[in-house]
Amino acid sequence: MSQETTLIILKPDAVQRGLMGKVLTRLEDKGLTIVGGKFQMVPKATAEAHYAEHAGKGFYDGLIRFVTGSPVLVLAVRGVNAIAVCRTLIGATNGQKADPGTIRGDFGMSGGYNLIHGSDSPESAERELKLWFGDGELVDYEPSRQAWVYDPSDL
Repeated sequence: MSQETTLIILKPDAVQRGLMGKVLTRLEDKGLTIVGGKFQMVPKATAEAHYAEHAGKGFYDGLIRFVTGSPVLVLAVRGVNAIAVCRTLIGATNGQKADPGTIRGDFGMSGGYNLIHGSDSPESAERELKLWFGDGELVDYEPSRQAWVYDPSDL
């Protein structure tokens, strides 16, 4: 199975609550590799492009205000089945309904303030990574721990 790269965004509520380190630790403890990162304020145009499929929905304007209202940590995360693995680690959208042990299940109490975004498909990951990262901003490397994360038959 080949490695894939996915987009993860630690949203303003995760940043403001001081959860960045805990979330990064969970991703790395799982065996995923951070290959890109940016701590930034989200430009409105980027937020609108990222959430374009929700334009016109009742929550859209509030979502744009939320994600542009405080810094976020944008990550490119790589691993075997990284998209599905990250989605499992993240948990259900509403923290009250997310399973314990997931990021949202352990730290979230809201559906709107839901701490983290993760790409939901290879197509979304490709589109989102291009939106948030430019050429040369992702680092292609293999951490030395990699040999201890995957059985060679996994790769």
